[in-house]
Amino acid sequence: MDERAVTLNELAQGLRPPAQGLAWFEGLAEDEQGDVLRMLREFCVQARATAEDASEGIRRSGLRPTHTPSVLILAGRFDEQLGKVVALRPRHERIKAFRLLIEVLGLADARRRERYCADGCGHEWHQLGRSTA
Repeated sequence: MDERAVTLNELAQGLRPPAQGLAWFEGLAEDEQGDVLRMLREFCVQARATAEDASEGIRRSGLRPTHTPSVLILAGRFDEQLGKVVALRPRHERIKAFRLLIEVLGLADARRRERYCADGCGHEWHQLGRSTA
């Protein structure tokens, strides 16, 4: 798992403070931010995120339901809408998209972990934060 994947998973799992993640994301160049958002989209799809996760993610992220990423993610087929959220261009919208997708990933991954990985698994991202001692 590369450094970005570790960072995103630690944020989604609550192992890093949201403010730290936001500062990291804001410090990236525009093309790097796009790469991170596309990676988050892929992780959300792999974790089987749903429109219900999106609704709760909006609430947890602190975004208003009228913010562009909030409106987009709920406006149609979830997988297609994720792509539209990731494609947002103005910097302030990318930052909102990042906040939202971290929360959506956290919700979907927590559900996946509870249902399928509760008795252990080989997913590297589910081993983050565990003591090796």
